[in-house]
This record gives sequence, structure tokens and C-alpha cells, in this order.
Amino acid sequence: MRDDVVVLAIAFGYLALLFVIAAWGDRRAEQGRSVIGSPTVYALSIAVYCTAWTFYGSVGRAAEAGPGFLLIYLGPTLAMFMGPLVIRKMVRIAATHRITSIADFISARYGKSTGLGALVALIALIGTTPYIALQLKAITLSHAMLVDYAPEGSMATAETSFWADRSFWVALVLAVFIILFGTRHLDASERHEGMVAAIAFESLVKLAAFLAVGIFTVFVLYQGPADLFRQVAATPALTEALSLSSVPGGALGWVGMLVLAFLAFLGLPRQFQVLVVENVDERHIQRAAWLFPLYLLVINLFVIPIAMAGLLGGAGEDPDSFVLTLPMAAGVDGLPVLVFIGGLSAATGMMIVETIALSTMVSNQLVMPLLLRSRRLHRSHSGSLANRVLGIRRIAILGILLLGYSYHALIGDAYSLVTIGLVSFAAVAQFTPALLIGLYWRGANRLGAGLGMSAGILVWAWTLLIPGFAQSGWLNADFLAQGPFGIAWLRPYALFGLEGWDIYTHSLLWSLLANIGLLVGVSLFSRASPLEQAQAALFTEALHPRLDQSSLWRGHTLRGELRALLDRYLGTTAAQRVFADHAPDDDDQSASTALVARAEQALAGALGNASARVLIDSVVRGEALDLDSILRILDTTSETLEMNRRLEQKSRELARIGQELREANARLRELDRLKDEFVAMVSHELRTPLTSIRAFAEILRDNHELPQQRREHFLDVVVRESQRLSRLIEEILDLARLESGRLPLEPQRLDLVTLTRQAMEAIHRPLEKRGIALTSCFEVDSAEVIGDPDRLEQVIINLIDNAGKFADPHAPRVSLHLAQHRQGFRLAVSDNGTGIDEAERERVFEKFHQLPHADTTRSRPRGSGLGLPISRGIVAHLGGRLWIEDASDLSGACLVMELPEAPHEVDDLSGSNADD
Repeated sequence: MRDDVVVLAIAFGYLALLFVIAAWGDRRAEQGRSVIGSPTVYALSIAVYCTAWTFYGSVGRAAEAGPGFLLIYLGPTLAMFMGPLVIRKMVRIAATHRITSIADFISARYGKSTGLGALVALIALIGTTPYIALQLKAITLSHAMLVDYAPEGSMATAETSFWADRSFWVALVLAVFIILFGTRHLDASERHEGMVAAIAFESLVKLAAFLAVGIFTVFVLYQGPADLFRQVAATPALTEALSLSSVPGGALGWVGMLVLAFLAFLGLPRQFQVLVVENVDERHIQRAAWLFPLYLLVINLFVIPIAMAGLLGGAGEDPDSFVLTLPMAAGVDGLPVLVFIGGLSAATGMMIVETIALSTMVSNQLVMPLLLRSRRLHRSHSGSLANRVLGIRRIAILGILLLGYSYHALIGDAYSLVTIGLVSFAAVAQFTPALLIGLYWRGANRLGAGLGMSAGILVWAWTLLIPGFAQSGWLNADFLAQGPFGIAWLRPYALFGLEGWDIYTHSLLWSLLANIGLLVGVSLFSRASPLEQAQAALFTEALHPRLDQSSLWRGHTLRGELRALLDRYLGTTAAQRVFADHAPDDDDQSASTALVARAEQALAGALGNASARVLIDSVVRGEALDLDSILRILDTTSETLEMNRRLEQKSRELARIGQELREANARLRELDRLKDEFVAMVSHELRTPLTSIRAFAEILRDNHELPQQRREHFLDVVVRESQRLSRLIEEILDLARLESGRLPLEPQRLDLVTLTRQAMEAIHRPLEKRGIALTSCFEVDSAEVIGDPDRLEQVIINLIDNAGKFADPHAPRVSLHLAQHRQGFRLAVSDNGTGIDEAERERVFEKFHQLPHADTTRSRPRGSGLGLPISRGIVAHLGGRLWIEDASDLSGACLVMELPEAPHEVDDLSGSNADD
């Protein structure tokens, strides 16, 4: 299974599968069925961040520095959490300005500077070459380990000629792949759909492979995590190696590595490519903001267990190889091949995207500015430049991969995988100050950004890159310990006498100090050009709604000149797309500002913003708007937005008023219904006793022969019904007075205890006749309140009477309880009936609303249904409350009345003054 021919066949077969996936993705895009229009695919493409460094080097880093390896992934996690704020702005700018690379982005921000774009491209080329070498080293060493594994061996390989080096041929195959699927179109701002689909697939492959070896390690080599951690705990040296104290540089090392990973994630050319250039919908950032950190969590889940298992023995001496050597040491055949394919996926994915980004920068930022100086190029025939630029990019792809291979062959063995990766991280971190500061500070200018990056990369080269050559034997290593010419404060690893830090935090500190210091300082004391000011305003205000960028240039040119320019440099087809709305007969007319802007965007997508600006300036007479003009445009937009905001506010107010009117109308209809219902109820209640009185009166009138006993009985009925009619009329009048606020009350200080006892005596006989047992409990001897004695006694009698109505019909019981509560007194009247549902407890206090009687044989309860509403009104007028709750001592409901305690009496001073 691990024969050289078989392994190579599987490896190149896998690369062939990538060709198939990429071709399928491009074909789907041509059919209008994009496969990268998914936020999940977008998040998986961002996982190109996980390279061979992650696949092999994270375990090696964990074995050497404990949990410090996590900082490399916490930095990107922090950056993605800020994605909706920072990355969304970058995506918006890139889409508007047809940005092709991070060099193009920085160049466009600082006045479309050709020199600044070239500087970024050179730094990217120098800084990421070791990173490409890292991937090739991982492929070479993992292949050698897979084919020629010996338990006592390591991942180091003997020197071989380049034609016998597997990584050389992998580089050539990848060059073919990238040329076929990364340079199909001249417009570098167009999406590489097939390439992105292949990268997303590779992200799944490397994740599956790493999880497979992790599960094998934990659950096959050991009896689960508990068994593994128990054996680690039994080895003190291993426990110490995996502790937090083993992180290089201590707390400063933690902070430095976190900042380095954060800055590098935003500055890596490949991450900018997938995060910004390949983004098809900025809304995808919302899902990627949590899905990508989740991917990082899952792929690092088994890093510590694999590192611990490797350190326990049996996996070789090189920690970078533990992922591969653990299953091989166990004698497993298939899993090592899967691991090798996973590592190949991690390495090739990075090289594909990185090389596309670098080749675009080389052609647009380094070569094109030189070509545009050639008069011969300007006299070339239609579309000749397009083929020339594509040829430049293809040559650059091959050259970049061969440059990475050369670095790997010459210096790669001097550093571990993680060390090489961190050297590149520190280099690309020099882009981030100019990038982030330029997004939010309008005052940053080209001179400050250029000097800052130049100083930062020189410090990086002195503190990290050159020492690598010295450790590889290409330079005399004496200056590392003694400093150049014996100047100790210039030692690369202890610059200005700063010792005791890990080399990456040390380099990051001094390089960023130089970078940011010059960027801010020079920008504060130098003046930007009008074009820089215009671009600064556009970038810092990129998320400003409705920002119109079509009129940011003043000047004029003929449509024919503009068409000829596009035809010469982009070809006839591209020119026709730009002039789709304009007929060739109008070429002698002046081009609109919108047409000029569209032409510049087309040129920028193919040649970069700096070259596009040069070409547009060659035919358009005029210049960019100054900062004041830009701000006036933004202010006009702000005024429009403010007016729209006010109109929306008025619309919301009108909608609110309309809703209130609808609610008032509904309330009026409800009141009208209640009025009709009230009149009907009153009519019914009045008609009932009147009907009885009339009926019995007619009987007495028409039957003179009635016995005396019957006559007296009928007269008693007439009297009772008359009394009932009088009470009803009085209750209706009381209710009307309550609602109008004219109820006559004579409030005075009284004792609620005495009044309650009087009420109990008044209702005792009627309750006794109905068989209702009344009990009472007074927790206070006196309860001084302010109230109308007659009205308040009426309320208490009404509460007791209502409780009696709804007590248990077989053994009715009513209890009365009076006690002090806070600043007042509470009278509770409970019954032992079935209680009152919570939904009905407020309806009880509605006029004429009557609950069913506890005795279901009766058709309706006695009374008019006005007692409780009147009682609540009286209590409210006296400053108290009346409500219903569950009885605490009996099983039914409890009517609770609460009145405030009467204020203390003041001395009558009038008496003391009577004798005066």
C-alpha cells in the first residue's frame, strides 16, 4: 500500500480529481449555476488558512510549546468575529473599485500609487515565499516518511537532485492547475469559481483526514481520552511540557502571538483573495463569522491528544511527523495514506490560492507599470495586451512556485514547519497597519504608508529572515550572538538590548513600532494629493449608504478615445461590454463621468487600479475631485438620508396615529355594545319585579273572594318585589354617581373592627336561615381607617353575602379575617366553594356580570350583579383596593379589601388658644 509508485499514483490521482472539480465548478458558473454562491462554500474556502502548518506543524508546536499553538487560530477567530464590521467594508470597497489583490487594495487607498503597489507586491513575494516552501517541505518529507518509514527515523531527508525531488514535480503539476483555472480570464477581479470549489473540497478532505488520525489515536491506540490523559499525568516531564508555562515568552508571548495571528490573517494574500476578491455576496460573511471559527475548533480538537501520544513514545523524534508516524508505528496501512492525502490537500490548497494572488500582484503591480512606459505597447493592435498580461501571469505562477521550491531546497531544513510559517506571518503583518488605519483614518497618506511598510519589512528581515540564512550556513552566524561589527544592541534576536522575548514577539514589536510610527507620524506632517484625499474619503466612507461614485472625476474625453483605449488594452469584447448602451456613431460625443468610471473599473479589474488610473489619465483631461468636493457629495447624500429618515419617522407616526384611531374606533364600538347590553340588562332587572308586582296586584284586584291568608301572601310578595325594585334603582343610581364622581360620601375616622362586627351582626340572621356558618378572626383590637360608615358597612355586608352565595351548597362556610398589612388593614372574606378562575376574577367586577351559583340546580344567582362593582368603586374612593384571590384557609375564593391606616391625630391647637 505504501509503495512509491502507488503513493505517487494516489497523490497525482488526487490532484487530477482537483482538476475535475475545478472544471465542473467553472462549467456550472458558465451555465449560471454557481457553486460558490453558498455561504458554507465561502466559509470552507476561508479554511485555506489551515495549511500543512496546521496539518503537521500544529502537533509539533503543541509538543514544543503546549497550548500556545491555539493562538495561531484565536487570532483569525477574533478577526472573523469582527468580520461584519471590518471584512464587510473591505468586500464593499473591493467590489466597487474592482480590487484584484491586497497590493491593489492598498495602492487604490493611497491615491492609486504605482510605487506603493509595487512595494506591497515585493513584500508579499519575499514574505510568502518561505510559506510556499513550507508546503513543499511538508509534501516532500511526508512522502519520504510514508515510503521509507523507520521507527527510529525522522522526517528529515537526504539531499537529492531536483528532478528526483517529489515536491518539484508537485510544484510543476500545481503550476499547470493554476494556469488552467486561475488565469482563464484577464479580469483578475472576476471569481475563480472552479478554483474556489476545489479549495472548499480540499478543506473537507484535510478535516476528515485529521479527524480520522485523531480518533484512531485516542480510541484505538488508547482506551479513550481518560486512558491517554492518565498515562500523560504519570509522566511529570510530559505534563510540564504541555502546561501553559511552556509557551515561549510567557504572557508576552501569548499576547504577541495572538496579535501576530490576527494581523497576518488579514494581511495574507491568499486570505485576502478568498475573503475579499472571491466573495460573491457580503451577506455570506455573517455565516462565515461563526462557521470558520467552528472549523478551526474542530480541526484542532485532537492536536493535544496526538502530541501527547507522540511524546509518550513510538512515533519518532520529529513532532511535526506525529500525525503521520503514529498510525504507521501501529502497523496500519490505509490510514497513513489518507493522512498523506490530507496533508497534500492542506499544502496544495494554500499554494494554489497564494500563487494566484501573487501572480496577479506581480503582473499588475510590478510588470504592468513598466510595460505602460513602453511606447511600442501603446501602438499595439487590438487586444494584444490581454494575451500579454495573461502570459505574464502564467510565467509568474511558474516562477513563484519555483522560487518557493528553491527556498525549500536551500534553507527549508533549518526551520521547523511552524517556524517557517511564523516568519511569513511576521512579514505579511506589515500590510495590516496601512490596511486597517487606511480604512478608518482619512489622514493616512501614501508617503506615510510607504515609509512605514518599508521600515517594518527591513526590521522583519533583520530580526527573522537574515538569521534564518545564518542558521542554514549561508551566512556567518557570529553576528547573531555578538551583533554586526560587535555592536551588541543590533543583535537580531535582542534588538536595542531587548532580551528574554521569543523571537516572533520581539520582531513583531519592533517592526510594528517602526511601521505604525512612520505611518502616523509622516501622515500628520505631510500633505496628501487631491487624488489621495478623494480615495481616502471613498474608502473611509465606503459603507455610507447611497454613495455615488460615478461623478468623482472632473474632466472630459471623447467616447471614441475611450473606446479605442479599452479596445487596445482589453480587447473588442471587453470594450463592447463597457459601451453596451452607446452606439459607435456617437464616438465623437463627450463621454459621461459614469462611462469614464465604468471604463476605469474595467481596466482596474484587468490591470489593477494604479495602471488603470495611468491609462485613464492618458485620454481624460482633468483631475480627481479634491477632499472638499468629496465631502460635499457625502454631505448631500447625508441630507437626502436625513430627509428620508424624517419621512420614515412621519410615516411611522401616521401609522401609529392610524392604529390609535382604529383602536379608539374599536373601543367606541365596544362601548356602544356595552351601552346596549347595559340598557338591556337594566330593563330586564327592572321588568322582573315590576312584572311580579303587576301580576299579584291584578290577582288581588280581580279576585275579591281570595282567602285572607292568600291575600296576605300576595301582598308580602308585592312588598318584597317593591323593595327589590327600590334597591335596584338605588344601586343603579349609586353606580351612576360613582362613575360620574358624584357619589355622596361622608368620610370620617372609624374603627374597622367595630364596623365589621356590626356588619356581621346585621347579616348573621339571613346567613343562619340559609345554613351558612360564619367564623371570624381579628388579629387587631382596633383598626383606625378613614371611611363612610354606612357605605363601608354596605361593602362588608356585600362581601359576606357574596361569599355565602358561592359557598359549598351542602356545608356552606364563610370565614372573615381582619389583620394589619404594611401601612393599612386587610379584610379577607373566604368561602369553601369551588373558587373562581383567574380569567373570571376581573369580570366579576363588571356591571351585571354574574357567575354561575355553586348550586347548579338554580337557574341564576340571586342579585343584580351590581354589588361588587359598587363595592369596588366605594373602596377606591376611600383610597383602598378590592380584588379576588385564592382562599388560604378554605377551598374557595377570597374577596380581599385593603384600606390605608388613618393618619395619626394632631393636637387641637384651637383649644389652647381659647383663653387668650
